[in-house]
Amino acid sequence: MNHPCKLYFAESLARYAHCAQLWLKREDLNNTGSHKINNAVGQILLAKCLGRTRIIAETGAGQHGVATVITCACFGMKIVIYMGAEDARRQALKVFHMKMLGAECPSSPV
Repeated sequence: MNHPCKLYFAESLARYAHCAQLWLKREDLNNTGSHKINNAVGQILLAKCLGRTRIIAETGAGQHGVATVITCACFGMKIVIYMGAEDARRQALKVFHMKMLGAECPSSPV
């Protein structure tokens, strides 16, 4: 899940901004996107605290789905990810990744 993620020293930007040091936390380099994994971890932890054993979610382009599936895999939870049929066709690789990680991925006709 890439947490904690690396900090990068932005030397050129620090020089340009006349700062002594400027560090960037590059969450955009996460393979699940920048904020999606953070949201998924919070949602899954809440579900576990509530005694849930299965997660049901939806995704459009697939990044939220992948992040949620990765989190469920880490916490040993079952997951169903719904995705529109056209999105599933366009994002077949992400659907493949979600299924490889144990998700059930039915497509919806809309």
